[in-house]
Amino acid sequence: MNAASEFSLVVTLADAAQGRAIAVEADATARARIAARLGLMALDHFALAASLRAVAGGLAATGEVRAEVVQACAATALPVATRIAEPFDLRFLRDVDAPAHADEEVEIGRDELDLLPLEGDRADIGEAAVQTLSLALDPFPRHPDADRILAEKGVLSEEAAGPFAALARLRGKPGG
Repeated sequence: MNAASEFSLVVTLADAAQGRAIAVEADATARARIAARLGLMALDHFALAASLRAVAGGLAATGEVRAEVVQACAATALPVATRIAEPFDLRFLRDVDAPAHADEEVEIGRDELDLLPLEGDRADIGEAAVQTLSLALDPFPRHPDADRILAEKGVLSEEAAGPFAALARLRGKPGG
């Protein structure tokens, strides 16, 4: 298990065999550590709801991660608040291995996207929830006022600065 996980919640095959429902929220300390790891300005809410069940070779976890995040705008660094509700359907299996070489490219099918290794008879569903949140984040969040703020600072938009804009300006000149 990942000893450094900010939100570790270890479940076992016995939990899955009985069919277990989980609903937990991260406390302020865990949220601050998750926010630091994911490069967020703030993580005001982080919750996990899941159902566990046994499957051949391991356990299945289905549910949803809910979060209220604040990211920095990619253009202005202003705060961008977002609510996330991200469903997941994961399988923790005994026979899932990492590639033999870390730099080896591996093709996986759609059915293999949410397969994770089972460590002994245990899986860290809390860590999987943090990873699910990471994948759900907007990679380029944009503040609603970003265009206006950039224009006030003299930054040209892509349309105004691109090569076709220069051609359009030339076309408007006499003799063009």
